Amino acid sequence: MRKLLLCSISLLSLNLFSQEHFSGINISKRSGLLNASVNPAELTNMSRKFDINVFNMSVNVSNNKVTFSDLVGGEDLEKKIFTGSEPTSMRLDVLIQGPSFAMQYKKWAFAISSAANIKANAIDVDVNFGNAVTNSFFGNAQINSGYNQRMNGASWGEINLTAARTIFESDMHKFSGGLTLKMLFPGSYMNMGVDKLTGRVYYDPVSEDVYLTDATANVNFSYSGSLAGNYEDTSNYSKLFAGGLNGIGTDIGFNYQLKEKVEESTDAGSRTYDEYKLNVGASIRNMGSMTFKDDNNESINYRLNIPTTNPLNMEEFDQAKSVKEIEAILMSKGYLTKQTSNGDFKVKFPAVINLYADYKIYNKWYVSAYTQQKLTDDSGNDFTTIQNVLTLTPRFAGKNYELYLPLSSNEVSGFTTGFGFRLGGFFLGSGSIITAALDNSKQADIYMGFRFGI
Repeated sequence: MRKLLLCSISLLSLNLFSQEHFSGINISKRSGLLNASVNPAELTNMSRKFDINVFNMSVNVSNNKVTFSDLVGGEDLEKKIFTGSEPTSMRLDVLIQGPSFAMQYKKWAFAISSAANIKANAIDVDVNFGNAVTNSFFGNAQINSGYNQRMNGASWGEINLTAARTIFESDMHKFSGGLTLKMLFPGSYMNMGVDKLTGRVYYDPVSEDVYLTDATANVNFSYSGSLAGNYEDTSNYSKLFAGGLNGIGTDIGFNYQLKEKVEESTDAGSRTYDEYKLNVGASIRNMGSMTFKDDNNESINYRLNIPTTNPLNMEEFDQAKSVKEIEAILMSKGYLTKQTSNGDFKVKFPAVINLYADYKIYNKWYVSAYTQQKLTDDSGNDFTTIQNVLTLTPRFAGKNYELYLPLSSNEVSGFTTGFGFRLGGFFLGSGSIITAALDNSKQADIYMGFRFGI
């Protein structure tokens, strides 16, 4: 368990932190496959007949305790991450969008796309419990957490089919709808949940060990695929399509544009073409689940009971490298009573609603507002995770270029400011590079990609 927490802390050394993928470019004026990942209805707004995505990648990590200045200043992260009284959360989220293709046909637009997802999270870890597990605790403290503390990791692949249609269009208005069907390929999964933990931790000055005693909790151990093994081996998170087709998800969305005519000078004179004055969209995403099936599958719920007569020495977990080993240690001590168990198990996606509006202020100046809000509680043991996000982005955009400055707030790491650009089909950006440079950000992120239209 100690190594599992420290593994999560070590992710902070990547110097890459956040949670909204492609912040600032995800509702770009250049609509296409990237925009359709937020709202499938956007596919009808492609400026070219064909859109081809070569490769996009976004790497995000966020936390609510350690700032960028702590990293560069050489702070002891083990001590810093479990300071204060607020539970500690750390989240890694990687999205890779692979080869994808979209086309328009009359009022219709269609796409086939591929994606890979990697998530690793520490969610709402009690600071006293975290310090006890990492052997940096001194003194005596009571734990009474009324929530589910989780260590969670998952990887999976997707092949997505999207269809969108222009429902109504006139000289001034355009209204479209779209649907994405996601075929899900579970890779690997790991979850350790400690729900409603009560107990006492204390430091023994004689043995110099930390103990947990008089403790009760509801505990879940789930694992499948390569994450049933060593969670320190990063290659175990890369098994993305290993489980075959074992899940379905859907996104549905609608889009409205208030159009305007724009005159453009060319070598042959001038031409007039349609642009939008206002682009508004709404979508519901991540409706669905996937089933993990593997020879080493296990999902077991236990009742944890650690009596005062037999306290748990937290040093027992120092050499544990997998959830299986943590489970075995607690079983061997007689602390666990099995409640329910399953072989194959289903993991749900936390459904979210996306709302956004992009307004053309004047000439090539735009400003957009975007929000991502969870519709379900993702603290359950059978959920992957997502965050609430609000982003405001001023942007200077031409036909073949964009410069933008996203200002965001998310529920784990708070406020961030970044910068990005698009040149033709290539884009590079970050949702938090400016606040990271100012040393007070609890996140930083980077993304890049290349696509082209025909």
